[in-house]
Amino acid sequence: MVYRIYVEKKKQFADEAASLLSDIRSLLMIDSLEELRIFNRYDVENISEELFELCEKTVFSEPQLDNTYARLPQTDATVFAVEYLPGQFDQRADSCAQCIQIVSEGDKPTVRTAKVYMLFGKLAPAQLEAIKKYVINPVESREASLEKPETLNVNYNIPTSVETLTGFTELNENELKAFIDKYALAMDLADIEFCRKYFKGEHRDPTITEIRMIDTYWSDHCRHTTFLTTIDGVKTEDKTIQKAYDRYVSIRKELGRTKPQNLMDLATIGARYLKHTGQLKNLDESDEINACTVKIKVDVDGEDEDWLFLFKNETHNHPTEIEPFGGAATCLGGAIRDPLSGRAYVYQAMRVTGSGDPTTPFEDTLDAKLPQSKITTGAAQGYSSYGNQIGLATGQVTELYDDGYVAKRMEIGAVIGASPKENVIREVPQNGDVIILLGGKTGRDGCGGATGSSKAHDSHSIETCGAEVQKGNAPTERKIQRLFRNPKVAKMIKRCNDFGAGGVSVAIGELADGLKIDLDKVPKKYEGLDGTELAISESQERMAVVVDKSDVEKFENLARKENLESTVVAEVTDENRLEMTWRGDKIVDLSRDFLNTNGVVQHAAVEIEAIGDDEYRTQVPSALEKMTNAEALKANLSRLEVCSQKGLVERFDSSIGASTVLMPYAGKYQLTPEEAMVAKIPLIKGETDTATVMAYGFIPKVSRWSPFHSAAFAVTESLAKLAAVGCDPSKARLTFQEYFERLNDAPTRWGKPTAALLGALTAQLGYHTPSIGGKDSMSGSFNDLDVPPTLVSFAVGVSEASKTASAQFKRAGSTVKLVEIPVDSETGLPNYDKAMALMVDVCNKIREGKVLAAGVVKEGGAAACVCKMAFGNKTGFTFETKLDAKTLFAPLQGSFVLELADENDFDGITLGTTNDNGVFIIDGTVYTADELIAEWTSKLEKVFPTDSGKTAKMPIDVPLYKERSIFVAKNKVAKPKVFIPAFPGTNCEVDTARAFEKAGAEASILVVNNLTPADINETIDKMVKEIETSQIVMLPGGFSGGDEPEGSGKFIATTFRNPKVSEAVTKLLNCRDGLMLGICNGFQALIKLGLVPNGKIVDIKENDPTLTFNTIGRHISSMAYTRVTSVKSPWFSAVEAGDVFAVPISHGEGRFVADEDVMKKLVENGQVATQYVDLDGNVANEMPFNPNGSVCAVEGITSPDGRVLGKMGHCERKGDNLYGNVPFEKDMKLFESGVKYFK
Repeated sequence: MVYRIYVEKKKQFADEAASLLSDIRSLLMIDSLEELRIFNRYDVENISEELFELCEKTVFSEPQLDNTYARLPQTDATVFAVEYLPGQFDQRADSCAQCIQIVSEGDKPTVRTAKVYMLFGKLAPAQLEAIKKYVINPVESREASLEKPETLNVNYNIPTSVETLTGFTELNENELKAFIDKYALAMDLADIEFCRKYFKGEHRDPTITEIRMIDTYWSDHCRHTTFLTTIDGVKTEDKTIQKAYDRYVSIRKELGRTKPQNLMDLATIGARYLKHTGQLKNLDESDEINACTVKIKVDVDGEDEDWLFLFKNETHNHPTEIEPFGGAATCLGGAIRDPLSGRAYVYQAMRVTGSGDPTTPFEDTLDAKLPQSKITTGAAQGYSSYGNQIGLATGQVTELYDDGYVAKRMEIGAVIGASPKENVIREVPQNGDVIILLGGKTGRDGCGGATGSSKAHDSHSIETCGAEVQKGNAPTERKIQRLFRNPKVAKMIKRCNDFGAGGVSVAIGELADGLKIDLDKVPKKYEGLDGTELAISESQERMAVVVDKSDVEKFENLARKENLESTVVAEVTDENRLEMTWRGDKIVDLSRDFLNTNGVVQHAAVEIEAIGDDEYRTQVPSALEKMTNAEALKANLSRLEVCSQKGLVERFDSSIGASTVLMPYAGKYQLTPEEAMVAKIPLIKGETDTATVMAYGFIPKVSRWSPFHSAAFAVTESLAKLAAVGCDPSKARLTFQEYFERLNDAPTRWGKPTAALLGALTAQLGYHTPSIGGKDSMSGSFNDLDVPPTLVSFAVGVSEASKTASAQFKRAGSTVKLVEIPVDSETGLPNYDKAMALMVDVCNKIREGKVLAAGVVKEGGAAACVCKMAFGNKTGFTFETKLDAKTLFAPLQGSFVLELADENDFDGITLGTTNDNGVFIIDGTVYTADELIAEWTSKLEKVFPTDSGKTAKMPIDVPLYKERSIFVAKNKVAKPKVFIPAFPGTNCEVDTARAFEKAGAEASILVVNNLTPADINETIDKMVKEIETSQIVMLPGGFSGGDEPEGSGKFIATTFRNPKVSEAVTKLLNCRDGLMLGICNGFQALIKLGLVPNGKIVDIKENDPTLTFNTIGRHISSMAYTRVTSVKSPWFSAVEAGDVFAVPISHGEGRFVADEDVMKKLVENGQVATQYVDLDGNVANEMPFNPNGSVCAVEGITSPDGRVLGKMGHCERKGDNLYGNVPFEKDMKLFESGVKYFK
């Protein structure tokens, strides 16, 4: 029987409905829509009525926040429902099923979800269709029936064979062209003719699986076919470019390169040459294709250890364009899996995107395109959701705006990872080795993704791309991260490949020359998949690992401990053929030599067009022409290319992992954007000062003027940004992201990437800095639109956390100068020797304290750079009089703006001096810092809001509570034990364990295993035993169950309501004087259990306090200023009431809600532990200081006796030299206090 329930947020919490109503009225201009209600619908099967009713108030809903209905309310409204397309991953349904299974300790039920929209008002049919079009993206979802189904079971048509393409080898040229169209192949006529010839030689016709697999294997995405196209000649009239090309040719001769010239050779020859000349000594080389890898020394407790440092950039342009959330989420997931497959722990990410104007009116959206605002906000939600869930700190987020990205969005994820060198064992797979498929199951999502992203698209093709988009499942990838961090596991792996483009056919197909793959053993999400789908599906969160046959059982047992499925699916052979069997039939049997040809070599002629005289880099932007400097200063800040993106950046968790050296925004107001991201190497044990640094460089409008110069200056900008944070740019390594229009057979189109790569080559040679990796995407076209010629440079380096500098101005009275990057007047390129010397000098003087702050000029020029450096502390600035407009506003890419301790330390143009009046004075005009900040932040406020516009309720004053608890632990322990359960989606367990261990406790992490009912029962028993032998139970942060079904902490709370676990907790608190702590997701679970504020597990009532969605309606990550309001709890024994701390926060559901009666009781009893405050220590009721709209600014509360504490701020994310660009003390000594309580 199917049970159905509808869940609706109570009116005061119905933020999603209110936001959608506002969008429809303002964007679609449908004023006749008077009211809108949203219901989450759950259909559940294979469950008893008693269990269904039991879950109503704990799994499906929360009494404080939701109303539930067995049937939709009867109204005269228009109603429609939306559901995911069959086969798409539905995290809400999956988490709901897992929660119910935890309650029942039995089999997982079948759950299907939908969202029901109830529209009030007189709507014309066309208006209703417009609303449906706005909320339904046909690539991922569809309108759902309003009727309840008889069953949720799907009767799949079980395929029994795959088609053999009889007659294929006899097709003529026209028939082959028709064949390409019929099967929507990415390969061209020459490739399909080559296939025909091969199969003739094999004396048989191919299966459809073989054709699909070859199409995937040879796609531009997988095999870089555009980059490997032979260049038959380069024509250019530009002497500088000709000279660069001649240098390239001479290097080829010096290196003995006889292979044809192509873009790939051009992209990689710089590293080859620098290695040849002894300038690339730390490269870690192997046959394994994972990520850029260099050998480094890491200081661990004062001793140097050998480590591998990995970095990678990835794009998901096509998927993000058509399904923004899923495309961007899997962009990051794919980027993570590359260094992860190299056994590295990935700990920091950078996101650089390209978009059309997101403020473009909805009605101006191109046919067959999503609105730019929906693409950019949906992509931000997807990428941040994935990163936040997996527990990856995103150190920098930047969106570049250019009309060309309307053709196809640019979505880049760049990541940093590291591993002890001894953990990485790379061996050549041998005959008899086996391949284990690890992680997620296989479905139809992502079928054809590699070939889809390799195509240019038009209005028609966009409609057929739905199956090409994958769905991410971050909690599963988190488990793989944790597994591979185990040295025992890592050292068993001979070779590893992640499941990205091409699925099984590529991920496993690349691991060895001879393979036999049994597709029947590939775990499936559901029945009905045929052999072709199993071979090419790009379902996410899967790894293929090669291990010795003798290690299989050991590997699978360790995977099981991490709650991961693992299955042997293939065997290595010595036959040099790739074979796949399905249902007993051999459906793929291909020669490795044939596959490795990558198809027919293509040929292209290249013509590089003359460079225009209107050099964008040295010009005042047209929008500022004819303005006075004072007028332009203000107008410049509101330009799309310059304005604040803080509302975008704050969605991304920037502090998870407790290794972030610089928060994305600096200063006490957190308004100065940093130039680079910096993080300490993540250690499980010990301390380090070794930090890694990454920065990017690229200005789209410079590339439109000259792709050649743009690439050179992109490299320069990325290196200059390293210097600006105190990292030596002369020791950096590079990786490039190339993104260009579909080149077709047009020589001038081929000229753009050729010119860009030649420019990048001059920079690599000039700076003696190699690019050792990259990613090309060569399909940036839609109809007649093309993306700008894009080469983004990512520079990475190794530095010390303690020597890192931040960008905000440090004091009043400092001289600030513009120091231009030296440029060769003849070529227009940087004078590389002098430029590098300048960058190294800046770096050294930062470390010596002679440069107090450094900014790098980009769009907006030096003036914008000054303003942004000032905003963080609201420092004022007095400009020198009558500076020319070029000095102030030209985007002199790669130049420096320096705050100097001594004005004589650098020659340059004096821009002015800092002041402590909070005013900007320019040519007699005076602006306050607040005026300019308002101008800077207003442009994108409607797209990426920074202020909810809501004031938190403050029904009662909360005085300081200075009376300490008289409760003393009777059971003293020298080294208390802390139990830390790690649920699916938990991501703070390692940070938490480190914090407790440093404080003197023993930390025990238990991974919750729920793969089978037996695993659940075993886990429950283990949890009880852990609680019984521990003094402290700690519920760490994360996204347990993906914060679903629509509510955080439900998975944890459901588990702890298990009678056995509940009893163990009761005994811990009542009989053994134990402590409990919950941070973020843990706090959410504690309050859902009633442990705070009641001190015991209780049934939740409608008027109980709870935590819900932030008033701004999105995730928020920043440093929050919190004061200790009560020291009643033993958790605060090391601080005083009134002490203020800056604590990292990262949450989407942190708003504390309680009625006045509850608040009075909490205040009277000293249970309001911590509150959000402003810079003066005053309790805050508005953003940004009250980040989530909490009643009475509550950040943390305790149980009546103070022994159970729940708080939102991540006090476990602490360490030396972290978050140094934000003031205030960071450490509340929570963990030390908890340990001290038992001594």
